[in-house]
Amino acid sequence: MMAGLVRARGLFREIFASALSQRMASLVTVVIVAGMCATVMLTTGRTVGSEQRVLATIDSAGTRTLVVRADPESGLDSSVLDRLAEIEGISWAGGFGPALDVTSLSNRDGIRVPLRTMWGDATVIGLPSHAVSANQSAWASSDALRLLGLIDTVGAVSSLNDSEYTVFGEVYVPDYLSFLEPAVLAPQPSHDSGPISILVVVAESPNLVAPLSEAVLSVLGIADVSSVKVTTSETLAQLRAVVKGELGSFGRGLVFIVFVISAALTGAILFGLVMMRRKDFGRRRALGATQSLIVLLLMGQTALLSLVGAILGTATALVVVAIGEDPLPGADFVVAIGVLAVVISTLASVFPAVAAARRDPIHELRVP
Repeated sequence: MMAGLVRARGLFREIFASALSQRMASLVTVVIVAGMCATVMLTTGRTVGSEQRVLATIDSAGTRTLVVRADPESGLDSSVLDRLAEIEGISWAGGFGPALDVTSLSNRDGIRVPLRTMWGDATVIGLPSHAVSANQSAWASSDALRLLGLIDTVGAVSSLNDSEYTVFGEVYVPDYLSFLEPAVLAPQPSHDSGPISILVVVAESPNLVAPLSEAVLSVLGIADVSSVKVTTSETLAQLRAVVKGELGSFGRGLVFIVFVISAALTGAILFGLVMMRRKDFGRRRALGATQSLIVLLLMGQTALLSLVGAILGTATALVVVAIGEDPLPGADFVVAIGVLAVVISTLASVFPAVAAARRDPIHELRVP
C-alpha cells in the first residue's frame, strides 16, 4: 500500500512538473476549458437560473395543493384526517372549522377577524408542539395581529357569542394557506372531533395532484358529494411541467453542442502538442517508461489543467451573471458543469495520449 502511495505521489509530481514545463500548452488547455465553462454558464446557466425562478414563482402559487370547501350541512369532520393518513403521496393535510368572527377583548367595537379551529400537524405552520390543547388557545398571523391591535402578539379575543380565546403568539401562514388571511387559528387535539369547512391537502409532488383529488373525495365520508367543492392546482402543475420541459430541453441541447465543440478543440490541440513533443515521449520510452505511464501522464496533466480552467471559467461567469443581476443557477448545476468539463476534456486527451504512447522510441530518437 505504501509503495502504491509513493508511486501515485511521484506520478502527480511528474504531472505537475510537466504542466509547468509546457507553459504555453498548459495555458491553451486552461483557456479552452475556462471558455467552455464560461460559455455554458453564461448561456445555459442563465436559462437554468431563469427556469428555477419561474418554477419557484409557480410553486409559490401552490402547484401541490388541493382544497376542499364543505357546506355546513355536509357532515365533513376532522375524522377525515385519519383516513387521509392512509393515502400515500400526501405531504400534509389540515382541516379548518367554520369561521368565527372575533375582536380584541379590550376593544369589542374593533375590526372583526375570522378565527378557525384547526386539526392537523400544527408544527408545519410554525406552532410549537405543545400548541394543541383542549383549552381556548389560539395563534394569529401578522395581518390578524395588526387588525386586532395586539401589538405585543399576545392578548385575548372574543366572539359575538362571548366565546373567548387567548392569543399566545404569531403563526406563519404558508402560501398554500394564504387564502385564510387574516388568520387566527386554534389548534385542536386529534381526539377532539369537530366540523370542518375547509380541508387542505398538499401533495408530495405536482403530478400527484390529479390522482389525489379522486382519492381524497373517496374518503371524505359524506353522503352528498355535491355539498363539497374541490379546487386543485392541476392546471398550475401542468404549466409547471411544460415550462420545465421546454426550458430544460433547450438547456440540455445547448450544453451538448458547446461541450462537443470544446471537446473536439481540446482533442485537436492536444494531438498537435503531442506531435510537437514526440521526441520527449520517445526519450521517456527509451528510459523505460511504459505505454500506460505515458497515457496516465498526459491524461493526468489534462485533468489537472481542466480543473484549473473549470474553476476560473465558472467563477468568472458567476461574477458576470451576478453583476448583471441575472438569476443564478443552483449549486448542483454549477458543480455538474465543472465536473463534466473536466471529464470531457480528460476523455478528449485519450486519443492523443494513446498516439504518444505508441510512438516507436527508436524512430523518434533517430537523428535526421
